[in-house]
This record gives sequence, structure tokens and C-alpha cells, in this order.
Amino acid sequence: MPIEAEKVLVDAGPLVAVLNANDEHHAWAKDAFGSLPPPLLTCEAVLSEAQFLLSGRGGDALTVLDWAHRGIIRLAFNAANEIPRLRSLQSSYRTLPMDFADACLVRMSELHSRCHVLTTDSHFRIYRRNGRQIIPVLAPF
Repeated sequence: MPIEAEKVLVDAGPLVAVLNANDEHHAWAKDAFGSLPPPLLTCEAVLSEAQFLLSGRGGDALTVLDWAHRGIIRLAFNAANEIPRLRSLQSSYRTLPMDFADACLVRMSELHSRCHVLTTDSHFRIYRRNGRQIIPVLAPF
């Protein structure tokens, strides 16, 4: 059985940061996207969140879809098949709270055992996959 290659799962925060020069994490995100080989994996919930945040904070929200079209980021998750697990995750972390996009990324990290989550969200230091496993993150903190 071949060993799974390392994957990078991308959250909305780095997408917003790299596409908005005024974001506090812009330089970090620019370096991260410049050094990571595409495609970075994500889900529809992250794209929606990134577009929403970009439209309110500056930056071109359509670039997110352009990057998906060009293969810089790739949609690699089917939430419809994962509803029970997503519900369980959100229930477990309801005091943070865990949003839908975060639940999808945690579940993606369970499905891709060799991965890192590229994020600006410190909650990923608290979230666990498969019950108690630390989720490896690439973050500016």
C-alpha cells in the first residue's frame, strides 16, 4: 500500500489574508502560499466564508473561485456524506463555538491522516481529530 503524501488543508483566514494587503497576516499568508505546492485542499464552506470576509474587508472575492478554477486550491470534501460526524464535532465544541467550515476541516484532517491545516484560527490548537489527536497546523502564531 503506497504511503499517502502530505496534504495541506486551507482555511478561510489565509485565503483572506493573502488576497487582502491590509490584513494583519498578509505577509505570512503570501509567504505560505508562495512556498506550498498546489493544490491546497479545502471545502465549499471555506470558500463561502472567504468570499464573505473578503467582500466586507477588501480584496477581490472572485479570486477565490479563480484559484479553484486554476487548481491552486481544490475542493476535496463532500459534506453531504459527513453530516453525522460534522454534527458530532460541532456538538463537542459548541462552547468555542465551532462553525461549519471548521468542522469540515477537522473532518478532512481525519480523512487525510498526513496533513496540516493552514489557518489563522487559534481554535485549531484546541480542536482534536479522531477524538484526541492534535491537528498539525501551519499558522502565524
